[in-house]
Amino acid sequence: MTANENVTILTRAPRQFIGEAIVLSNWETVKPYYDDLLNRPINDADDLRRWLIDRSELESYLSENFAWRYIKMTCDTANEALVQDLNFFIEHIQPAMAAYGNDLDLKAVNSPYLSQLTDDGYEIMVRGMKKAIEIFREENIPLQTDMQTEERKYGAIAGAMTVSINGNELTLPEASDLLQSTDRAVRETAWRKIWERRYKDHEILDQLFDRLRDLRHHVAVNAGFANFRDYSFAALGRFDYTPQDCVNFHESVAEAVVPMLNQLAEQRRQALGVDVLRPWDSKVDVAGRPPLKPFATGTELLEKTIACFDRLDASAATGTSSSSELGNDLRIMRAMGHLDLESRKGKAPGGYNYPLEEIGVPFIFMNATSSLRDLVTMVHEGGHAVHSFLTRDLPLKAFRNPPMEVAELASMSMELLTMDHWDVFFDDPAELRRAKRQHLESIIETLPWVATIDAFQHWVYENPTHTVDDRRENWLRIHDKFADTITDWSGFAYYKEYLWQRQLHLYEVPFYYIEYGIAQLGAIGVWRNYRRDPKAGLDGYKAALRLGYKAPIRDIYAAANVPFDFSREHIQALMGFVWDEMEKL
Repeated sequence: MTANENVTILTRAPRQFIGEAIVLSNWETVKPYYDDLLNRPINDADDLRRWLIDRSELESYLSENFAWRYIKMTCDTANEALVQDLNFFIEHIQPAMAAYGNDLDLKAVNSPYLSQLTDDGYEIMVRGMKKAIEIFREENIPLQTDMQTEERKYGAIAGAMTVSINGNELTLPEASDLLQSTDRAVRETAWRKIWERRYKDHEILDQLFDRLRDLRHHVAVNAGFANFRDYSFAALGRFDYTPQDCVNFHESVAEAVVPMLNQLAEQRRQALGVDVLRPWDSKVDVAGRPPLKPFATGTELLEKTIACFDRLDASAATGTSSSSELGNDLRIMRAMGHLDLESRKGKAPGGYNYPLEEIGVPFIFMNATSSLRDLVTMVHEGGHAVHSFLTRDLPLKAFRNPPMEVAELASMSMELLTMDHWDVFFDDPAELRRAKRQHLESIIETLPWVATIDAFQHWVYENPTHTVDDRRENWLRIHDKFADTITDWSGFAYYKEYLWQRQLHLYEVPFYYIEYGIAQLGAIGVWRNYRRDPKAGLDGYKAALRLGYKAPIRDIYAAANVPFDFSREHIQALMGFVWDEMEKL
């Protein structure tokens, strides 16, 4: 890919309802459009269809306006003006949107013409509207504003964390690269520094979490639920599975995957030749090879990912034809400045792909240094980006916003689908095999960690009056159920008690985590299909993503030819496939 390569810059569709000149300066900017929707007569099915399109246009504009405020703030958490821009929207725009949104939902579901809208997707959209009406309470609007304001504090706290190692100030992602050092003393020093820095803020983060827990419980009780767990299942639109299904998932992972985790840990201990495996030994190469460095800069990471996506498309092309649809998605994002990839001080932690509803070209944010984990993050977020492109022409915002169980299927499948093409990152076949094995090992680590975080959230919100001591005790109980029994934490129990604080989802997007486990299972199924028939496997993947949210989750998974199933037997079968593939390497 060269800088002067021709790339089509995509533009948004013309605004038919709110016009081109709109600039959001206060609520009064958009209130007339909400009033129009609320008061507009709907005399037939065509009127209702036009009304839904106009509502989607307004809400897409506001969604993208909020998105850019969030993106800019996470790129520079120390910039108070950017923080205030985001808070302005949260405090002055979203509360009114919530109240009007409920009124508009009521107008839509009460329309006598609704039953005449029989195209794919409308039934799913209306199902979501009815659930939103059911749980809406006006008194929760200010509480939800408070919640969002508090949630944003986590990124600022975590983004400010740096450590000094050998006279160099490093962000925590940068320091984490040293955990792959073949010098055990270097690994231990880096690990201690990282966790000393995290622990320094543990009381602040405990207090923040307590405030969030209390606010969330208050919202749930107001809406008529016993706890925030049950409220969240309704608010997240979990129509396809229940809290008990999640508990069953936890137990299945404990039975089917944790033994594999123990086996890997014991293999690691023996290969390293150490009597005791310590927390800083988990990332180093067991053969004493230096850390894998698949790229040096964010620019190189992007260029190689584009090449990888091109090759994935070509692998599934028929005859002599080829396609670069997947790679072109990233080229377009680059040309439009929709990427911020490298780690730096003041940047919020983590990574994300943020859909931009009007333009349909998303934004990828991450904290890359030069590690294999960064490569995986890039192709993961690239999978989300592909999803955005495949759904950008769907006519309604509701159709373009699938649930996270589907969104994460897009991203986690891409991690595995691209793996056979990682030779663009690794010239040495031995390094390529090593990278693949490390990633497959990470899948065996992912499912127990997902079960840990999800089970912890269930406990937290089912016990809303718990103390900090209660939380520490139950975190350890849950953690130890899903962790390997080989790693020795002696002398560092106080760090282990706060491992959960590194998981931003607990603070910023509560109950958004089981989706990773469900989608990981689906992704293994997509990869297995691709291995058997590349064209059919990739076509099924794309077909599922193109559905957006116009079908139930189970039907979307079925379009990819994978079951929506997280029983013990299914998990065992999939993980057996992963283990066999790993052993081949």
